[in-house]
Amino acid sequence: MPRPSCPRCQRPESHCLCPLIPHLASRTRVLLLQHPSEVGHALNTARLAALGLANAELRVGERFDDLDALLADGACRPCLLFPGEGARPLAEVAAADPRPLLLVVPDGTWRKARKLLHVNPELAALPRVALPEGRVSRYRLRKAPMPGALSTLEAVVAALEIAESPARFDALLRPFEALIQGQIEAMGEETFRRNHGE
Repeated sequence: MPRPSCPRCQRPESHCLCPLIPHLASRTRVLLLQHPSEVGHALNTARLAALGLANAELRVGERFDDLDALLADGACRPCLLFPGEGARPLAEVAAADPRPLLLVVPDGTWRKARKLLHVNPELAALPRVALPEGRVSRYRLRKAPMPGALSTLEAVVAALEIAESPARFDALLRPFEALIQGQIEAMGEETFRRNHGE
């Protein structure tokens, strides 16, 4: 029989994260586009971002037929948070215009995120922004596929702190840290050290 889970954070009731999830306001609108394969993941960080930000929306799917309507907010400047060729530094883009950003964030493995861009040409057409290099993930349970790779939640926090400096958004990381610590405790410290080299 499955353990009862919290309908909001979707964690087992005994490990509910809701008391740790803040409710933060931001000028930047955040649109999280989650690949369906991420929904059942124990460390669903896009969901944590959506729960913790008043101005965030989480959509799940591969093809988003209403993307044009979602991006048509004239008050915000849409941009895609995704590194690669043609991506400009986020700080530069944020400073270039007083209007707030609509930050579109694909959520999935790198392969799945690239697929979201491929099947949604509207995404690929957006101006791309990237975070500064050299950031280190707190995601101690996963080997980063490349230097500077962050979880979706960490990337959103970093992006908001750049776009809305000096405002701070690191309170969003509290449930993330608790989630990771809970996973480490469940596997046992020795197993964690053996598998994750800490």
